[in-house]
Amino acid sequence: MNKLKSGLQNSFHRFSNVMKTYSGKAVLFLVFLLLAAIYEIFLNAGSNKEDLPLFTISTSLILNSLLYWIKLYLLLLIPFWLLSFISIRISIVFYFILSSLLILTQLGLVQYFNTTLVPLGADLFAYSIADIKQTLNAAGGVDISMMAYLLIAIMLYAFVFFQLSKKINTHPYFSLSFISFSILVFFSGFTYSGDVEKLKTEYSKTLVLNKSDFFIEKTVQYFFPKLNELDIYADNYSGDYGNGSVSIQDFVYINEKEYPFLHKDETADVLSPYFNQSDRKPNIVIILVEGLGRAFTNSGAVLGNFTPFFDSLSNESLYWKNFLSTGGRSFAVLPSVLGSLPFGKNGFNELGENMPAHLSLLSLARYNGYNTSFYYGGDSKFDNMHIFVNKNAINNIHDESNFPSGYTKLPSKNGFSWGYGDNELFRRFLDLQNNDSVQPKLSVLFTVSTHSPFLINDQEKFNQKFEERMTQLEFSAETKLAYQPYKSQYASVLFFDDALKTFFAKYKQRSDFNNTIFLITGDHRLPEIPMITKMDRYHVPFIIYSPLLKRKAVFSSVSSHFDIAPSLIAYLHHAYAFQKPSLASWMGSGLDTTRTFSNKHQYPLMQTKNEVIDFVQGNFHLNAESVFSLTATMDEEPVQDKSKYQQLLGAFNLFKNKNDQFIKGAALIPDSIYQKYYPR
Repeated sequence: MNKLKSGLQNSFHRFSNVMKTYSGKAVLFLVFLLLAAIYEIFLNAGSNKEDLPLFTISTSLILNSLLYWIKLYLLLLIPFWLLSFISIRISIVFYFILSSLLILTQLGLVQYFNTTLVPLGADLFAYSIADIKQTLNAAGGVDISMMAYLLIAIMLYAFVFFQLSKKINTHPYFSLSFISFSILVFFSGFTYSGDVEKLKTEYSKTLVLNKSDFFIEKTVQYFFPKLNELDIYADNYSGDYGNGSVSIQDFVYINEKEYPFLHKDETADVLSPYFNQSDRKPNIVIILVEGLGRAFTNSGAVLGNFTPFFDSLSNESLYWKNFLSTGGRSFAVLPSVLGSLPFGKNGFNELGENMPAHLSLLSLARYNGYNTSFYYGGDSKFDNMHIFVNKNAINNIHDESNFPSGYTKLPSKNGFSWGYGDNELFRRFLDLQNNDSVQPKLSVLFTVSTHSPFLINDQEKFNQKFEERMTQLEFSAETKLAYQPYKSQYASVLFFDDALKTFFAKYKQRSDFNNTIFLITGDHRLPEIPMITKMDRYHVPFIIYSPLLKRKAVFSSVSSHFDIAPSLIAYLHHAYAFQKPSLASWMGSGLDTTRTFSNKHQYPLMQTKNEVIDFVQGNFHLNAESVFSLTATMDEEPVQDKSKYQQLLGAFNLFKNKNDQFIKGAALIPDSIYQKYYPR
């Protein structure tokens, strides 16, 4: 009995000593995490990004840092305790190394958020090393001064860790209480999202997150995803839905087990009534604009109209003001606009050389006698764009690798330039066009100027245009001051708008102008200007402009990138005997030309390369576990309705199950269709 009592006493004494050492180190780790939170508060409060509720932001950031530390308390204790059986010194060194890395990671993620205004999640793992390197270089590479600051921070942490932590005395019950808190927080999944009433914008709601906690959570979800389960309401998602008067369009699927997305192509030709008939197939020019969001484009833009020429062009066009991109980054735009294709696991383009047999606007256009080309100011290997267009039988690719001398690249930062600016891209395109060619042409142009680091040629000229534009928009002195942190972003938007104006001025002098149809949209809304709602990231403008138009129109109904290819093909089929298969795997059901606000569509939206958490059906938006109703300006109002959530989730899960089949190898179209319509 005495031996047992003595053994228990020794064990408790050892436990007390280990926990005393651990808790002292953990408290110092917490102090530095809180200092990182304070640094983030000053970083954002001092940047004047928007009128932030500073007290709410500060308390939320500090509380979320504390919650993050509580989760780590137990997780780091386990290896510390096990290593202590070997040597307490080894445990201490281990904890220092790991906690130092966590502090560096937190500071790095804070800097990332401060630059991009979106927290980094597991999308990091969906990019290739080459893409990550290119993105990092575009952002300016590794900042030497920042590396120096991080080194100083870790040196300070090391001094405090090894010198002062010995003086921190903690009672064993303190450690036991935090172990209990850690278990409770870790397994309950408790998080603090801040005061919803005061955090009104998407930017402020993501600002209050602990960036490391967010990154770790998304990483765990990426490597250990939950299985999709059909909800009990899954069969109730189609038919009359949304606001009770809008019928959601659904497809007549052919063989869902073998071809989950294959359906009858019943896309209506809604464009012919707006066009005069040409005596030959029209040329088609599709301009995809990097980061062009509706928030700062055209009249009624919530942040002000910084695209005066594009706005004037929209007034002479078919214009969809409530249009959606299908992705929050550039990876989604080519497969969605040109092929209306599903995402797969990390976006269709990430399939690389393993992209399954499919048809698109590109391949069908070439099958119908078009000469097809892709123009990009940067490296088309980024996001596997070159693979996608080659898989779709493109005739020519023109990117930075084959721009000849005489063209000027965008300014470089730390030796890296994203590529050729929009003015040079448009000039390159016009230089290569043959006015006298009888063969119809389909050309896709993808711009780069409105991309981080937002360095453009004639920077001062467009900085001045930015100031002038704010005056034209009658901004107050206070509003002008609030916009200053985004001068380079807005200047790059004005740079694009000016390049587009020059492009059309020159194109109008060409003999083939009168037989050309132009389509212009943004690939997504650039996040480097604070976003207001979750939908804001996807809200982009879309216009169809052409001398062949016999009347203009503005549409308030919702459509998306998924709808462009089906509608354009339906129009060409009806007006110019454009041959197409009767079956298709389009994700979109075609453009909606309803003048009033409504949505007859349902779409999944992929925010990053690993995250499909958004689903739009009718006038409702499902984001993770939150439901929002869409207004006529694409603003959002939260909806507290469990049955609505269940219905949306059921419809969303139907897509997810189809997408899972596709990921596991299900085909998009039968070989017979592919062999018949793929150009040789």
